[in-house]
Amino acid sequence: MILALDCATKTGFALVKTGKIIESGTMDFSKRRGESNGAMFLRFRRWLSVTLEQIPGVKLLVYERAHHRGGAATEIGVNMAGRVQEVGAEKGIEHVPVETKTLKKWATGRGNVDKEAMIEASVKYLGRQPEDDNEADAVLLAMYAHEEYGS
Repeated sequence: MILALDCATKTGFALVKTGKIIESGTMDFSKRRGESNGAMFLRFRRWLSVTLEQIPGVKLLVYERAHHRGGAATEIGVNMAGRVQEVGAEKGIEHVPVETKTLKKWATGRGNVDKEAMIEASVKYLGRQPEDDNEADAVLLAMYAHEEYGS
């Protein structure tokens, strides 16, 4: 099984087994009043760790590599990717980043498409509209990883 993560304040996730999405959605890790980013990262880390304990058989964690040009989004993306690497290392699960451009090209044939195109591309794997672009990206990451690495 592969767990794919689109790491952000609203993290998309998708679980793929034998080429089928068996679970997907979005988790909101927004900062609460008075919280630092660190508290948000701890909540994300705890959620990921518990999720992996509750879903035995995950052999690969795949996540979209943070590519932002600075600011809060970069800090959040980089720190969450670090937590994925930490939890993966703790649990002995391989973890692989995927470049945004690579994912977009695989999903749509072009490396510079907008969020709507990615949402549309995810529908064929989900059979429904995703909750948002975060879930769509996670679904596409999961299917990309399945094709590249198997599940």
